[in-house]
Amino acid sequence: MQPIKAANRSDQYDIKVTVAGGGLSGQAGAVRHGISKALTYFEPELRPVLKRGGFLTRDSRTVERKKYGRAKARRSFQFSKR
Repeated sequence: MQPIKAANRSDQYDIKVTVAGGGLSGQAGAVRHGISKALTYFEPELRPVLKRGGFLTRDSRTVERKKYGRAKARRSFQFSKR
């Protein structure tokens, strides 16, 4: 509801969101970002308000790919002396 409250549009829109994957905090951030983007598509004049509130900033971090010869992206297989 943060972007809607920042734009003073709390009684104008009905929003239904389905989110999958990630954790609770990541999902909340994704929903907040998506609502902000949708508001800017419907009302482009809201962009400066949402931008000032930091709702249009995307976190671009992604999971690093698994490498050949490794257990995960950086973790090695367990070393055995004997």
